[in-house]
Amino acid sequence: MKNLSEFLEEKLMPIASKLGSNKVLISIRDGITLSMPLIIIGSLFMIIASFPVKAWTDWLTAVGVDAYLWKGVDSSFGLMGLVASFGIANSLARQYDVDGVSAGIISLSSFVVVTPFVSGEAGAGIPVGFMGSKGLFVAMIVGIISSLIFKWFIKKDIQIKLPDAVPPAVARSFSALIPGAVIITLWLVVLGIMDKASIGNIHDLLLKVLGGPLGLLGNNIFGTIIAVFLNSLFWMVGIHGGNIVNSILKPIWLMNSDANRLIFQADATAKLPNIITEPFMDNFVYIGGGGATLGLVIVIAIVARRKRASQISKMMAPLTLTPGIFNINEPAMFGLPIVMNFSLLIPFVLAPIANAVISYTAMASGLVATTTGIAVSWTMPPIISGFLTTGGHISGSILQIVLILVDIAIYWFFYQSVEKKNLELEAAEIN
Repeated sequence: MKNLSEFLEEKLMPIASKLGSNKVLISIRDGITLSMPLIIIGSLFMIIASFPVKAWTDWLTAVGVDAYLWKGVDSSFGLMGLVASFGIANSLARQYDVDGVSAGIISLSSFVVVTPFVSGEAGAGIPVGFMGSKGLFVAMIVGIISSLIFKWFIKKDIQIKLPDAVPPAVARSFSALIPGAVIITLWLVVLGIMDKASIGNIHDLLLKVLGGPLGLLGNNIFGTIIAVFLNSLFWMVGIHGGNIVNSILKPIWLMNSDANRLIFQADATAKLPNIITEPFMDNFVYIGGGGATLGLVIVIAIVARRKRASQISKMMAPLTLTPGIFNINEPAMFGLPIVMNFSLLIPFVLAPIANAVISYTAMASGLVATTTGIAVSWTMPPIISGFLTTGGHISGSILQIVLILVDIAIYWFFYQSVEKKNLELEAAEIN
């Protein structure tokens, strides 16, 4: 255990720190997170439109409300990529201390430039699919490149400067003219080259180039186990594992979620193709937060009720249980603590991996309904979240109950060892 502790501190922690402070990864995380309110709002419309009561859905169809609800779903889920193109560039520019809003707007325009139009009687337009999850890879590349070019122009002072008396908003707009013109022209050239070379559109190209390698991790259970393992290791050394791992794999999980959503929207009885999605990870793998710590805080609450329980268990039980039910595990991570507490390393890694394997097996075998693309707030308690994210299937709730019991069993033995040490320390202090 000592050798493992030294390895994590000396080898893994520096790597984790560098990844955790990487500006590009931070911008991807923040940019995609910017669209999460829209995804949750769209999920609310989706829950209402597809609530598993036939009389309800028939009534919505009869009064003509269902079409408006699904329009609300498309108008929120369907803007995921568009919003990310702004958010990623905005976040990256702000980290370099330049105007994030201008960088974001230029990136958004560039995103539209490289996206193919479709023509109809009403004129040209952008397919909803490209503005949504299918456009996430383009949003990432366009946002990062556009923001870095914008930063270079501003830092080199290649911009139009106005007198100090000019309102700041106007001055920023003129400062963005030169870099904006260059960046948008650059993407027009990229579009032209791809058209003339008959390469196709950049969305399909990046989906193959980036989607293939990332899909090897994000689309199968073995890659998911690796991701969960790394997430737990990063957390153990005090680095937010989700911020690192999710920044890389979240686009794949969101695309899988949206693909399920589109099929479910067309036919609620159809078999959904993707098991590993954003709701799968949030609501079935990380129950209680990173490390699936809801099982741990329940164990602490049980141990604290003993007559001869340590003061740490008695103190931490009320502080960790209620937040843990709502997937808030910072009190346990830093109060117990779990971070740098290598006595809990094995269950902290094993519990979410067990959840991933059990959930994947249950959904792949058809025992439990697959997630439909409905996203709930990350603070939604388990059992309720399992019911909602599987489209109103009680099997989702039952699976979460099983997972919590498994996590309790995994943490039980290891926390007994921690409790024993706590009691010994307290007895030594009294003597």
